[in-house]
Amino acid sequence: MVKAITFDLWDTVIHDDSDEIERERQGLASKKEARRELALAVLNRHGSVDAEKLRTAYDTMEAAFNHVWHEQHITWTVDERVSVLLKGLGSSLPEADHAELVRGLEEMEVTVAPRPIDGIAEAIAALAASYKLGVVSDALYSPGRCLRQWLGMHDLEKYFGGFAFSDEVGHSKPHHDMFASVASQLGVEIHDMLHIGDRDHNDIKGPHALGMKAVLFTATRDNDKNHTTADAVCQRAADLPEIIHRLAKTG
Repeated sequence: MVKAITFDLWDTVIHDDSDEIERERQGLASKKEARRELALAVLNRHGSVDAEKLRTAYDTMEAAFNHVWHEQHITWTVDERVSVLLKGLGSSLPEADHAELVRGLEEMEVTVAPRPIDGIAEAIAALAASYKLGVVSDALYSPGRCLRQWLGMHDLEKYFGGFAFSDEVGHSKPHHDMFASVASQLGVEIHDMLHIGDRDHNDIKGPHALGMKAVLFTATRDNDKNHTTADAVCQRAADLPEIIHRLAKTG
C-alpha cells in the first residue's frame, strides 16, 4: 500500500540550472565561473593566487567530489569541499574568510534561485491531500538549510512532513539511510513509500531495492527514459497525481 510519496528535488521539483538564465539577465557570471571567482577573490586577500592554478585545483576538487558521490554515495559538505580545495592549493584561510567562502558557495542558488518545474506546485498540493509527503534529495552545493529555504520561498515546504538531505544524513541516494530517515519521520514503513525522481540509478533502482515503487520524472531531464525500470514514466507534472493514484490502487 502506498502511504507516502517522496520527491527528489533537482529536476523533479526544482528546474536545475534555470537560474542561469536569470544570472545572464543580471549580467552575472555562470555559477561555475562565479564559484571559482569567489574562491579566487577570498584567497587573494591573503596573497596573490594564480588564477589558472586556482582553476585547476577547483576542477580537481570537483572531480574528486563526483567520484566520492557516485562511488561511495556521500556528498561532501561545502565546508569539506573548500578544505579539499585549500589543501590542493597548499593554502589556508582565517576562520572568518573560510566561513564566508563556504556561505557564499552554499547560498548562490538562493540568492539567484532556480524556478520550480511547471505545474509541480499544483501536483504536490494535490498529492498532499491523499498522502504523506517527504523530500529525499542530494545536496551538492545548496545544503539542506538552503533547500528548505528554497521550498519556503515557493510556499512548498508546508506540504512535506519529512526531509532527508545528503549533507544532513551523511549519505546520498540511493543509500538506504536516505529513505529510512524520511520513513521514520513520516511514521511509515519504507515499502509503503513511492519515490519520484529523474535518475534511474538513484531514484528508481535505489527505491526498488528497498521494496518501494518509483516513478521516473522526465519533464526537464529524460536521459534515462529508454532504459528505466520505473513503475511509470511521467513527462508532465500535471499527470503525477493520476499516475500515483493508479499505482497506489494496483498495490
